Amino acid sequence: MTGEVKEKMSVLTVHGHNIKVTEVLNDGDALTFIIISQKLSGTGEYHVHRTYEDFEWLQQHLFSQEDVPGIQGVIFPPLPAKSHVNMSAKVIKQLGFLGIGEWQLYCKALETFLHQVAGHSILSKNKAVEVFLTNTDPPGRQRAKKNILNRLSQAVEELRKEGHKDVDEFFQSERHHNHVMTCCARTAAEKFLDVVLTEQKMAVACGHFSTALHLCVEPGEDPDKKAFSRVCVKLSEVFDSMKKNMTDVAQNNMITLGLCLDLESRYQEAEKEMLFRRTCKLVELETATRNAERAKPVKKAFMEELKTATETEFEHINGVAKKEIAYFGGVRVEMLQQSLVQWCEKQLLTAKESADQFNKHLQAFSGMV
Repeated sequence: MTGEVKEKMSVLTVHGHNIKVTEVLNDGDALTFIIISQKLSGTGEYHVHRTYEDFEWLQQHLFSQEDVPGIQGVIFPPLPAKSHVNMSAKVIKQLGFLGIGEWQLYCKALETFLHQVAGHSILSKNKAVEVFLTNTDPPGRQRAKKNILNRLSQAVEELRKEGHKDVDEFFQSERHHNHVMTCCARTAAEKFLDVVLTEQKMAVACGHFSTALHLCVEPGEDPDKKAFSRVCVKLSEVFDSMKKNMTDVAQNNMITLGLCLDLESRYQEAEKEMLFRRTCKLVELETATRNAERAKPVKKAFMEELKTATETEFEHINGVAKKEIAYFGGVRVEMLQQSLVQWCEKQLLTAKESADQFNKHLQAFSGMV
């Protein structure tokens, strides 16, 4: 597979909802992800090995479809930040939930990204998606091209255009709503991450105390020492159970509500980027309109043509953006609902198991009296 893939439309030959990121291979400082896709024909599977740079290659091709009408109105599925074998504190903070524990959460986030791309009515038609999922050869490395999502340009333009009043009340209201939701989603994810990290610290502390209690066990036949040692051993078992309980609670939090809040935060940022691109096109249209009105007769026809082309492109963006916002809103509610249900189910199961275990400890202590 080469780095140059023609941006043409294609039909996926795999089930988009069955894509799995099953394993991570650690090759020194590089991470390789194994991706398995089910063939639509039902005759087997595709197994491919991809690095994070390959995911960036795919994302770059999705960003570069500037010949697709209304593409700037798409809320592009957010790709998680790059992870590393030996991560610095800065990288861990940037990754949030995806930077703690094993690679399970990070693989799940990459898997979700591929599901969203493969299930998107516009993005899934890009030939690069089919190539990424089915070709055993790795993509060719390429430097990121300047495109509609150039982050540096966006940062500069945002300072200049963030307060630009919209001509459409729907989008003006959506921009305000997105601004509020972006802050709330980020804060919720950060606060919930603090809860999980605290639970993990408590689990470690319980484990340390459980181990320390064993140091209090004294050999010998002295009745008092033997009684004290039995109490220490039983207490050690209790704290070991507490460790397991807190570990399970933290894990449940991460794989359900934690992943959901992380994705919600990144998706709000993705919608913010889309709304900004639309605002830039609005400013471009207003400029083209003014230029056409002020143009001298010799340039009038050209400026009118430019204005018409910009207006048509802006209308395409509006049409796609409204559909994306409506779909995004519905999916977001469903996703949060599912994660809350899963969160409750897992925590109830963990609580029941822990209650049964603690009841056994209580009975053991009662028998020692």
